[in-house]
Amino acid sequence: MRLQLFLPCAGGVEAWLAEEAMSLLGPDTHGTIERGGIALSGDARAVMVLNLESRLAQRVLVRLARGPYRQEDDLYALARQVRWPDWMSPAQTFKVDVTAQRSPLRSLNFAGLRIKDALCDAMREAAGQRPSVDTRHPDVRVMLHLTEQDATVYIDTSGEPLFKRGWREDKGDAPLKETLAAAMLAAAGWRGTPQAGGALLDPCCGSGTIAIEAAQIACGIAPGLKRRFAFEHLAPFAGPPARAQWQALRQAARSRIHPPAVPVFASDVAFRMVDFARRNAQRAGVADAIEFHGGDALERPAPRLSEGLARTLMLNPPYGERIEARGSVARSAEQTGLADDFYPRLAAHWKRHFGGWTAWVLSPEMKLPSRMRLKEARRIPMWNGPIECRLFRFDLVSGSMRGEAQPPAAR
Repeated sequence: MRLQLFLPCAGGVEAWLAEEAMSLLGPDTHGTIERGGIALSGDARAVMVLNLESRLAQRVLVRLARGPYRQEDDLYALARQVRWPDWMSPAQTFKVDVTAQRSPLRSLNFAGLRIKDALCDAMREAAGQRPSVDTRHPDVRVMLHLTEQDATVYIDTSGEPLFKRGWREDKGDAPLKETLAAAMLAAAGWRGTPQAGGALLDPCCGSGTIAIEAAQIACGIAPGLKRRFAFEHLAPFAGPPARAQWQALRQAARSRIHPPAVPVFASDVAFRMVDFARRNAQRAGVADAIEFHGGDALERPAPRLSEGLARTLMLNPPYGERIEARGSVARSAEQTGLADDFYPRLAAHWKRHFGGWTAWVLSPEMKLPSRMRLKEARRIPMWNGPIECRLFRFDLVSGSMRGEAQPPAAR
C-alpha cells in the first residue's frame, strides 16, 4: 500500500530533513520540499522507519484527502471520501486538530467538528456504531490543515510529537526541542565521527539536549527506541506481518548501538541543570558517553583532546525572550543587560582558550558577530519555535580582543 506522507519540521530545516529521509529510506525516495516540511510517498515500512529513526521530523502524517473548499460543508464532503474503517475501529477514540494559514473560515473549531461528523457518520454506516472523542489521550489523531483555498486531511502516525524522545523528565525554564538540537548538528555536518565534527562541547547545556542528542548520534541510538507511536493502534499496522516487521526494525536498531568514537562534553553555570542533564542522559542511555561539569561558560577551559581531533562548540545560549544569561527568566532591563554583556565576554574567552575550534551558536540576534567581534563563516536561518534565529558558524583562531597580548593556544 503506497501512502502519501508529510513530515513537518522546524522552519529552515526542510533540506536537512529531505537528506535524512533519503538516507533512511534509500536514494530512490521521491518527494518534494515544501514550506515547513517535506512530502513523499512510502509504504507502511517507511512510516515505521521514519518514526523510529528520524531526528528532524516533528511528526509523520499520512495524507488521506485533499481538495478545495469554500465553506464547512465542503470539509464534511472531503472527509466523507476517506475510508475510515481502513484505519480504525468504532471501539477506538479519536481527536481532530485543526491548523490554518489565511483560512477564510470564521471558526476553526466548527471546521474540526465537521471533520468529526464526517468520520462518525462514515463509521456508523460501515460498522453500525460511531467512535468516541477523547481530546486528551486519543487512540487516533486526525489533523485538518487549511490554506486559503485548499483543505488537507491527515492521520497522525506518531502520536506525541517526535521531539518527545521518551527520556526527558528533568528540564529547565526554556528547554530546546530535541528535533531542533538535531537540526543544529545536521546543519553543522556533525555526525559523531572523527571525520565529521570530532569532539563536541556544549558549554551552556541546560538540561542536556544538544549533548544528549549528539551522544545518541555518536552511539548509533535511534531516537524513537524509548517510546511508542500512534501507528501501533492503526489498522494497517495491526496485523501479524506488520507487527513482526516493527519488532524486526526495533531489534535491528538496538543491534546498531555502539560505543562513541568521539568524546562529548557538557557544562552549565547552574549545578542544578547539570544534575538534570545527567539524569536525562542516564534515561537516554548515554550517561557514559558524556562528560558533564559545572562551571561558567565564560571561565571554563577547553577540554584536553588528542592532537589532530576536530573540535566543535555547539550551543543555544541564553537570550532575550527565552532566558536570561545566568539561568533565570529575564524580568528587567538590568537583567537583560547581563545577557547583552554575555556575548562579548564569551568571545574573549574563546579567543584565549579555544583556538582551532569551530563554534556554532543559535541566536535571534542578527548582529551577533559584530557584538562578539568575530567574523562568521556561515549564518543559517532556523526557527526556535516562534523565534526567528540564525545558526552562526565561527572558525576560532587563538588570539585576544583588541589591544591585548596573544597567549598560546590551549592544549
